Amino acid sequence: MATMTLEQALKELEQDRSLFAPDQLRRRVEALDRLETWLIHAPDLADDQAAARHRRIEAMATDLEAVNRALYQSLRQDIRQGRGAEALSGWSRELVGQEVRGEGYDCLDALVSGVLQLDEPDANSADLASEMVFYQPTPARHIFDFIHRARLTERDVLLDMGSGLGHVSLISAICTPARCVGVELEDAYVASASKSADALNIRHVAFVRADARSVDFSSATVFYLYTPFTGSVLRHVLDSLKREAATRDIRVCTLGPCTPMAGAEPWLDADGDRREDRVVIFRSL
Repeated sequence: MATMTLEQALKELEQDRSLFAPDQLRRRVEALDRLETWLIHAPDLADDQAAARHRRIEAMATDLEAVNRALYQSLRQDIRQGRGAEALSGWSRELVGQEVRGEGYDCLDALVSGVLQLDEPDANSADLASEMVFYQPTPARHIFDFIHRARLTERDVLLDMGSGLGHVSLISAICTPARCVGVELEDAYVASASKSADALNIRHVAFVRADARSVDFSSATVFYLYTPFTGSVLRHVLDSLKREAATRDIRVCTLGPCTPMAGAEPWLDADGDRREDRVVIFRSL
């Protein structure tokens, strides 16, 4: 970007006070992305004018991040006091009725990250076991889309298979009356998710360190899988779920490459299209 164009763009951001309104998170996140790009590609700071502009960019980023921190802290307080569903509903309302697609991340992920404040373990803390998939959290818009469409009630028990840092279990427990259980093989992820739940006073969520093949499925009504494993492990879990479905109605909710395998099960019927880039809700027959 040419110097004059950068200067004008920066001035426009500095003069746009609407960016500081709490409900303008999406625009703040976009502005912070622009500011970060400008810092990365900043001209030689030996030039006094460029150095001064660099300081202005940093100051603007600091101010916007402060607004975001205040927003996240306010939402955390609402969650602690049992008002989390209402507090988060406004942020997810725009998704209702939309065709939520893709596996990228957006401003809702910044919101969820700021609210949950999860300690992310060292990615190299353990070797990935055979047929286990490298962990990535479910994009937040898919979590809210899942919650809206699944309509979890106090009679439901959600079992999040391969829960990782617990995004699905935590947000579902905040936004619904269902009891939520995250099953995760990595100790550090379980510890981080449990710490977040305690800090936010979320009572009806728990995290257990276990292999999905050895978990007792008998109390769960809804099973969530963001393709946490493949091959024979996924086959074993689907066979176990089939046995559970012979005793009661269950729902199996999938996202990603595991969806076609679940869709091939004759005992499952999809509620809508069987796409890999949106959560598919299967009901047992």
